[in-house]
Amino acid sequence: MDYLPNHSDKVNLDKLSYYSDIVLLNSTRCEEIPLSLLLLINRSKGSFLAKGFGSKCSSYNLSGSKNFTDAPKGEGTIRLGKTLKKFIHQRLNVGHLIFLNTASILPLRNGIRLVGLSFSTKAPRLQILAKNINKNSLSENKDIFNQWLVGFTDGDGSFSIVRQNDKWSLTYIIGQSTYNLRILHFIKKQLGSSGSIYIEKNRTQAHFRIRDLVTLEKVIFPIFDKYPLLTTKYFKYLKFKEAHSILSNTSYTKSEKDSLIFKILDSKPDILPYISPAWSIVNYKVFNYETASQVMSKSWLVGFTEAEGSFYLVSKSKDKIVSETVIVGRIIHAFEITQKLDEIVLIAIKHLLHINTNVQFKKAGYYTIVTTNSRAIENIICYFKNTFKGMKAVEYRIWARSYLNDKGNYLALRKIRDNIRIMKARTNSN
Repeated sequence: MDYLPNHSDKVNLDKLSYYSDIVLLNSTRCEEIPLSLLLLINRSKGSFLAKGFGSKCSSYNLSGSKNFTDAPKGEGTIRLGKTLKKFIHQRLNVGHLIFLNTASILPLRNGIRLVGLSFSTKAPRLQILAKNINKNSLSENKDIFNQWLVGFTDGDGSFSIVRQNDKWSLTYIIGQSTYNLRILHFIKKQLGSSGSIYIEKNRTQAHFRIRDLVTLEKVIFPIFDKYPLLTTKYFKYLKFKEAHSILSNTSYTKSEKDSLIFKILDSKPDILPYISPAWSIVNYKVFNYETASQVMSKSWLVGFTEAEGSFYLVSKSKDKIVSETVIVGRIIHAFEITQKLDEIVLIAIKHLLHINTNVQFKKAGYYTIVTTNSRAIENIICYFKNTFKGMKAVEYRIWARSYLNDKGNYLALRKIRDNIRIMKARTNSN
């Protein structure tokens, strides 16, 4: 069956996911829903009853309303209007179609029919009728961009309070290698051409910055007040905003401002390690997909990954010669994000991307989440497809295509890896 729903067939999604038209039968590990899933049709009531395997059940109708009720694990249900012809099963934001196979409807007693489900993961005409983040929506949707910017700032941004020449300077700043200069121009454009871009004398580093107090108040603060930072930068933002309030207050003398801002700079969190209060809605604990999704949006994660994520090829073994025979080494795909602080952020990313490995703390003094697992890599490829704006988009496309086309081909992957290194070196030298 090759059916795409019209507007009346739209089904709203559970609030913990990112697509508004996907029915989550198991929102934590959807890929583990067994093929023995049965769909029951109650002929007398004219409704579909899909047996779920999660801890929630949701009731839907074609007008888009929904109700959430708790149900024992393994007994969740989803009721759908009788004219709905398709489920979209989400495996980490990947559309898998579950089509009704009407030819397999078998009559049963008591007015109940058993319907067989045919599963298809190959649907080139699949169109998810939902709001989804992509490189176009980043430019066109203000809310999506703002969340993305907060994520990017959590990765590579800072709020600077500096005293120079007996004057205070407040600067919102995002730093990047000139290799990724285009992302700074994109941010500047999206913020209404506010701020300026400065390229350092060595031509390898560039910064986007906003210093004007009025622009900070009218452009930057509304974004970060609505969408809070998820890392320890939240505390730095609070100090930055408080310093802004002091400098903007004409009732203070210069000495009073100096004293108050020095006090702000010396202030420290009451509890260490500091965790952004944004995580308070899950009691500062993330242990599955749902709790991660309540705090971390896909827009934020795309922005954070654009700043901090690494898509790379790693050698698991090198070429070697044994008895005059060359044994070719092995190169595999890897994804990694590191953070000096904020372990909870990496734990949430682990659950959102369905990475099986745990967050690790390295002796060098930082946390990392890294995977080379094939299933996780495939999830990550699908999750970030067509989302990045800067040079990360180029790196991601090369990385993803090489996985799909050249996985296991050592010579091809080594050539691709070398070409990426050359591309970066040339860009940074210009």
